[in-house]
Amino acid sequence: MAIRRILTCDTPADMAVLKQVSRPVEAVDDGLRALMDDMLATMYDAPGIGLAAVQIGEPVRVIVMDLAREGEEPQPRYLVNPEITWRSEEMAVYEEGCLSVPEYFDEVERPARVRLSYLDYNGKPVEEDCDGLFATCIQHEMDHLEGVLFIDHLSRLRRDRAISKVKKTVRAKAA
Repeated sequence: MAIRRILTCDTPADMAVLKQVSRPVEAVDDGLRALMDDMLATMYDAPGIGLAAVQIGEPVRVIVMDLAREGEEPQPRYLVNPEITWRSEEMAVYEEGCLSVPEYFDEVERPARVRLSYLDYNGKPVEEDCDGLFATCIQHEMDHLEGVLFIDHLSRLRRDRAISKVKKTVRAKAA
């Protein structure tokens, strides 16, 4: 497993990749499982709770996540070609952050519950209902597969403020 560089919204080159629509995966094979292992290691190292493949420069429809709280046993999830098949009319607001928008958080409103279908780590089909943090996280990560960042759900002023803050944060870390 290798730790990969996470693309961030502060550079035009990274944004060009992050804005790509990810392509479906043809087959779950050893190469894809190696990518998912790298993604999980990268996500844990960051640290984060979800990561889409495009965030490490691989525009394929793959997501990893782990919603276990600190001190709990890890509960990694691998989602290949995920699709939301149903969304509730009820909405929920969560404060979201993103590894591609480091150290910036803002509230986003999304459906409170969704139904999800995907292939797991071994290529087996899975369908499940999601609510709470899982529903928010999967919608956030699936936005990445469509070239959408969570800050795209914000007003232009708040989005510009987020990008400016990320640029300052990245410059400060580089200094």
